[in-house]
Amino acid sequence: MRIGELARRTGVTTRALRYYEEQHLLTAERSASGQRHYAESAVDRIRVIRELYAAGLSSKTIAELTPSVIDGKATPRLLRRLAAERDHLDRHIADLARTRDRLDAVIAGASSTLDTGTPCRAAHPEDRAPVSPRAQRDDAP
Repeated sequence: MRIGELARRTGVTTRALRYYEEQHLLTAERSASGQRHYAESAVDRIRVIRELYAAGLSSKTIAELTPSVIDGKATPRLLRRLAAERDHLDRHIADLARTRDRLDAVIAGASSTLDTGTPCRAAHPEDRAPVSPRAQRDDAP
């Protein structure tokens, strides 16, 4: 099938399909005039690629894993790699949760300031210390 049909059947843009080829995730035969022609199996391959992208994997990782995933041949190496990717995502999720918690604290502080009309408190006492004119001159370039 040609690139347009593959795009239509998979819901992927032709640009994305060309990108998948550049990343060695997908291959196409070329006609004498240079047009791409894909095997019927490309439809399922695209679905797997999209699922792995949705799981947060990079194109490099997908390229490494796709042969095993497409062939349905789980290996200890494949399982270790998938578990490592999951662990990476878990660390990222924990980092995002900490960031969200800090933002929640900032929002709570700002809400309190809005409600009471009192100025925001600095995080550190030294942040609130006034800077003397002499110190300003000494730090100037």
